[in-house]
Amino acid sequence: MRTVSGRRRGPELERAILHAAAEELATSGYAGMTMDNVARRAGTNKNAIYRRWPRRAALGVAAYRYIAESRTPEVDTGDLRGDVLALLRQVNDTWSSPRGAILRDLLAAAADEPALVELLREQAGGDAMSAAWFTLLGRAVARGEAPPEAVHPRVATLPMTLVRAEYAVRGASRLPDPVLVEIVDEIFLPLVRGRGPRN
Repeated sequence: MRTVSGRRRGPELERAILHAAAEELATSGYAGMTMDNVARRAGTNKNAIYRRWPRRAALGVAAYRYIAESRTPEVDTGDLRGDVLALLRQVNDTWSSPRGAILRDLLAAAADEPALVELLREQAGGDAMSAAWFTLLGRAVARGEAPPEAVHPRVATLPMTLVRAEYAVRGASRLPDPVLVEIVDEIFLPLVRGRGPRN
C-alpha cells in the first residue's frame, strides 16, 4: 500500500526487498549480496531492510523462500517405491535448477556463518517438500506397505538428506537417475520396511 507521497510500506515494500535480494542472489551469489545492493535494487534504504531482517543471513534465507515453490508436490503413484522415486526426482530437479543453485550457494556460505546454518535448517524442516514425505509414508502405512513406525522425521527426510549431501559435499550439478534409484532401493526402502515394533 502506497502513502500519499508514493512511498511503499508494509507487504509491498517487503516484496520489493525480497525480490531485489533474490535478484542479488541469482546474479552475485550470497557472498556478493550486500544490504547496499539490495536497497539500491529495491529503491529503498538500508534501515528499511534492517528493521525487517537484522542480519544478512536472515535476508538471504527469506529471499530464497520468496522464490521457492510454496505448494506441496503432488505425488501419488499408488505404490511406495513409485512415490519415493517420483518425489526424489522432483527434489533432484529442484537442486539442479537455478533456484537450487541459490540454495547450494547459501549452504556453501553457511560454513562461515553459523546463523545461516540454523536458518537453513529451520527452512528445511518446515517446507512443503518435507510435509510431502510424511504424506507419502502415511499413505504407504494405510496401504500396508510400511509399518507405522516408519513415519518418523529422520526416516522421512533421509532421501532429501542424502541428495543434499551429494550436492553439497560432492559438488554435483545434477544427480544421474541410477543414483536416485540406488538411494531408494538400497537405503530408503530397506530402512522403511525394517522399522517394525521393537520388543
